[in-house]
Amino acid sequence: MAPEAASNAASVTSQAASTEPTDRAPADTTAESDEARAPGLEAVGPLERGLAMLRIMAAASEPMRPGDLARATGLARSAVDRVAATLVHLGHLRAEGRELVLAPRLMELGNAYLDASGFSCALRPSLERLTRTLDESVSAIVLDGCDARIVGKAVPPGRMIPLGFRVGDLLPAERCAAGAVLATAWNPDTYAAWRARHAADPFDAGFPAVPRRRIAPRPEQTEADFTAWTAETAANGWALDDQLVAPGLVALSVPVRAPDGRPVCAISVLAHASRHSAEQLREHALTAMAEAAQDIADALYDTSLTPSAAPPPAAPAYTDAKPELGPSFLQGLARGLAVLTALGRQPGGLTLSEAAEAAGLSYPSTRRNLLTLRQLSYVEQHGRRFLPAPRVLELGYARLSTLTLADITQPHLADLVGQVRESASLAVLDGGEVRYVARVATEQITSARITPGTRLPAYATSMGRVLLADLPDTERQERIRTMHPQALTPYTLTSHAALASALDRAARDGFALVEQELEAGLRSLAVPVRDRSGRAVAALNIALHAGPEPPEHSRDSMLPALRACAARVEADLAVAFPHAPVAMH
Repeated sequence: MAPEAASNAASVTSQAASTEPTDRAPADTTAESDEARAPGLEAVGPLERGLAMLRIMAAASEPMRPGDLARATGLARSAVDRVAATLVHLGHLRAEGRELVLAPRLMELGNAYLDASGFSCALRPSLERLTRTLDESVSAIVLDGCDARIVGKAVPPGRMIPLGFRVGDLLPAERCAAGAVLATAWNPDTYAAWRARHAADPFDAGFPAVPRRRIAPRPEQTEADFTAWTAETAANGWALDDQLVAPGLVALSVPVRAPDGRPVCAISVLAHASRHSAEQLREHALTAMAEAAQDIADALYDTSLTPSAAPPPAAPAYTDAKPELGPSFLQGLARGLAVLTALGRQPGGLTLSEAAEAAGLSYPSTRRNLLTLRQLSYVEQHGRRFLPAPRVLELGYARLSTLTLADITQPHLADLVGQVRESASLAVLDGGEVRYVARVATEQITSARITPGTRLPAYATSMGRVLLADLPDTERQERIRTMHPQALTPYTLTSHAALASALDRAARDGFALVEQELEAGLRSLAVPVRDRSGRAVAALNIALHAGPEPPEHSRDSMLPALRACAARVEADLAVAFPHAPVAMH
């Protein structure tokens, strides 16, 4: 389904008895205190207003100000301010001066879909094996309404300009091989929705991931071509796209089938026409793709298989910030997003009662929010169970999925520097050196001029020491043995025994304090930044002038803020990379 303009967001009406959840509870007659009463979008609930704002921000090419959002949504500025304040409090948006930007924690919503659907665990191993085998970009794509949504991808390691769309991108079904694969199971209602979408958007303006059409095709010809392509796909068991999705690109797709034979997903390999013709790509990739599709189906439906990844941690239950924030906090919006996130607690979704318990809300409140989310196509109901729908990925997932370690850390570094009034950096271990990947500097006191990309010897830096300290004992000892430390200042530790002792202390304490070992007059304090597995993937430090106060004074005054900053970075990394290695660049 193409993204909708916020001004066209539909109001939720009471549901017919046939569409209500089967585990019914008495109706909740408590009115939402923050419900708008004005005409148009103002008349819908706070959850719908919040989702409309997130859709608009996700589709925007740059950060937006509240005034921009008021014009785009038709909401009063006061309503926009309250929605924005609530989303900032929840961590889904971040305020940067007068602008609002999407924050990594917004990915919780998309992760809830990926976890509940089972794709988060089932896709990654097979996609990564397939891309290594074929040396081409691969994607997993599902049906979203009447179009195709990317839900997983892998790119060849080391490829300078890898092809492929982003997780969360939406593609017109008739313009991609995956669309033809998925359309083999369409029913008349899906075709009717597709015709309506195509008639309303003949130039594909609602699909920013693909080139816009220059000439609107004739609807009857488009449908004839697509139905013929779909019939051919059903007969072959695969679909081939020869530069239809974009000039210069060819793609091959095969289905991942449910036990009843329905295609629940399509695996697509994308290549540049300079590397393969369409027919060459089919010959090169079809056998390996069919094997990968079967492996994914086994992972999705064979309950005897051991899960390839640990289940996601429990989503935080709803907490009422109304007493803290007053009228600025929209309870209806916060509760609805808490319900949506909670549905990712387990594959296959949750019953209404389970969702209420997971979200920390009453049964009637949970039911009301599920009805709203289902009406807006963000939740699907299968029997008594509810789970997020693929459309959840339109809420900024494509843009946020491209964030790197540096992107995620930079705003937290800026906050830290504003708090301690000293320079702060993030670095990763690269052989025997640390390589800086992000930095926010105050006025430089010492002669050091450090920028991202700068490399320094790990043995003489606080960040290097916490990263070396996190290595397994045997690897740490081997690193120390192969080091040749030089006396950079009179204070530099140069003996292997002294370095081993310093690393043991850093491992025990969880931080490292280095006093004038890298440069005279420079003091540095560092802590590790860990991924979801607990491995230190980077280190954060504060660098300052070694003044007359003892090093312990700097440690005691700055370590709490440094650790709090690392915890915020770690929380964002856990959401941005729930089942994959942290992207360093």
